[in-house]
Amino acid sequence: MPTVKIIGATGYGGLGLIEIILRHPELTLSAVAATQDIGKPLSAVWPYLEGYCDIPILDADSPEFRDAPADVVVCATPDGVGQLRAPEVLKAGGRFLDYSGDYRFNTKELYAEYATRIGKDPVHKAPDLLPQAVYGLPELHRKEIASSRLVGNPGCFAVSCTLGLYPAVKNGLVETAGLVCDCKSGISGAGKKPTQAHHYPERYDNMGAYRLTGHQHVMEIERELGLAAGGQDIRVSFTPQVVPMCRGIMSCLYGRLAPGATQKNLLDCYRETYAGERFVLVKDGSQAASTNDVRRSNRCLLTVAADERTGLFRVISHIDNLVKGQAGSAAQNLNCMLGLPETMGIDGPGMHP
Repeated sequence: MPTVKIIGATGYGGLGLIEIILRHPELTLSAVAATQDIGKPLSAVWPYLEGYCDIPILDADSPEFRDAPADVVVCATPDGVGQLRAPEVLKAGGRFLDYSGDYRFNTKELYAEYATRIGKDPVHKAPDLLPQAVYGLPELHRKEIASSRLVGNPGCFAVSCTLGLYPAVKNGLVETAGLVCDCKSGISGAGKKPTQAHHYPERYDNMGAYRLTGHQHVMEIERELGLAAGGQDIRVSFTPQVVPMCRGIMSCLYGRLAPGATQKNLLDCYRETYAGERFVLVKDGSQAASTNDVRRSNRCLLTVAADERTGLFRVISHIDNLVKGQAGSAAQNLNCMLGLPETMGIDGPGMHP
């Protein structure tokens, strides 16, 4: 059975992938690493895993972690860590899946632009690996992912917005100038590290926008939509907001309908584009939809509701930010990389309420 080891295993992203692997019929978790709680069982940090995953948390530089078998090493960490870890893994013949922005762009110039936008060091520490990197959105790049040894997992907002806009942009049903992504996310998208802004009294019964310039996922969205439009330079107006719930993303996507575009041909286009996609569900505007419909599932739920009266394009995209927006996409990528059925271990309804 294929083996996986995870760096950054105690954060929400690593933890979500562990939950999936524990239920996966083919994948085995061989080792986990983190920067804190070294030596403790994983279940000591997350007690709900007791009896299911009691393996020790290791230092990623320890012999025990380095020597543990792995067909794929997953780096569920912030930017910068994967740049240092991937070279050793690939040199040894392994595969590497990274959660951060380190390998979402495959030239050092694109990476430098991305890093500068978000205030990070623009110099990539492993630039020779960038041409090998594949963007890990299987609905758009599954063939490349299947043959790649280095995959950059997409950002949560990028999954929601890209899948929501891709069919209309690719087929010329929306004007590419003036696209708007108005996105709401649950607080778990900020990770598990506590801060004043994420303290319960500050977050309860409160919502607000943040990072109105320089959000880390904007460049992913623009790059993918530009490719869909045949190489156009596409710019989106992106407004991320945090709302008082644990998990889920709702992205309200707007633009001007292209001349001749109607609700019917827009809906037909989306249904045709995603007809073979198990994890993308398309509804029309008459059908109610909410984040409850995708909670703890790997689905992206798209409501297509063009406003022909005003000439506006509208698609509402719902995902679970910790599953389809993170660990579920990672599991989809692992399946592709390892030659397993893409839906294995992640095909099922979420949990409600």
